[in-house]
Amino acid sequence: MDKKDFSKNLSRHLVKIQDGGYSFVPPDLPPEIQPDWELASALSRADRNLSQLAGVARTLPNPHLLIRSFIRREAVLSSRIEGTHASLSDVMKFEGAEETSISGDIKEVVSYITALEYGLIRINDIPMSARLIKELHQILMKDVRGGAQAPGEFRRIQNWIGTTGSTIETATYVPPPINELNNCLTALERFINSENNFPPLIKLGLIHYQFEAIHPFLDGNGRVGRLIIAILLCNWGLLPQPLLYLSAYFEKNRDEYYRGLLSVSQQGNWNAWLVYFLDGVTNQAIDAIGRASELVDLWGDYKGRLQTVRASGMQFRLLDYLFMQPIFSAVHVQKALEITFRSAQQNIDKLVALGILSEVTGKQRNRVFAARAIINIVDRAI
Repeated sequence: MDKKDFSKNLSRHLVKIQDGGYSFVPPDLPPEIQPDWELASALSRADRNLSQLAGVARTLPNPHLLIRSFIRREAVLSSRIEGTHASLSDVMKFEGAEETSISGDIKEVVSYITALEYGLIRINDIPMSARLIKELHQILMKDVRGGAQAPGEFRRIQNWIGTTGSTIETATYVPPPINELNNCLTALERFINSENNFPPLIKLGLIHYQFEAIHPFLDGNGRVGRLIIAILLCNWGLLPQPLLYLSAYFEKNRDEYYRGLLSVSQQGNWNAWLVYFLDGVTNQAIDAIGRASELVDLWGDYKGRLQTVRASGMQFRLLDYLFMQPIFSAVHVQKALEITFRSAQQNIDKLVALGILSEVTGKQRNRVFAARAIINIVDRAI
């Protein structure tokens, strides 16, 4: 890093490191922020649309029909930022079609899903803390790419961020040295769990920057940082269900994301970063409202078709199941609904006849079925 890139006030937080050059120790939160009308407007929009999404979530006939698909989508997009290439359909097929092999990319996405579901439950027992963050990282990084980089442990060596081939001297950003790491994390944990006057979404934007600036792990920092956002949105009561995620927005506006974080470190441009973050909340809340509404409408349409043909109760159970698992085999349905294979196949065939499901392998045996309309809604790009 070049010391000249930092303002006079922030250059005081650069420290010489043994490997050469400087590292940056971000000042403890909260910073001094001078709100302006742009920030106030961004916060108002984000609050309004997040509240609307929360209202939609509370009125869903069965929110569990939608949550897993939304979590999968977030896992795919969050992992894609880090370079994986698994699609949502790949993940759904692995989960629901009795696939025996798993690629490294799919494993990374599945680990993200597992970590997020774990965190949403675990935070009811312990606060968002260094302990919980390490537990999330342990789950996220176990047996995946980067899994040899001390899963569940904060780094014990200096890391840095830069283009391929960059050195610590030429890096774009060098996070705090090891001897400052615990102090930074303790201060962040204290701020996360403190009572203060910051609006929750502003506080969340501050927390996300600070975690990324500390960069406490050798790998997986971005994914853990995004997990923290999703978990706190629910834990703080901003959403009753985990339906909002920022990975799609961060990926679509990736350059602006990294510029915003770096500008806070170098120039203290908090307002610009927070406007970007809040615009992401607005964007993704509107997107989630639209997808949820489409899925509820589709569920109502399918339910109407089943009522018209006087379908059995088992077919209604299968209908609910396919909204949670849109790609599956008869064996998977047999296990999930605890019925015989013959019953599973018969009920699947009836939904195929109604145009709700389609067979996707073209085989006579080991067939796989998909609810394409559901997948199209969930997987559509923003």
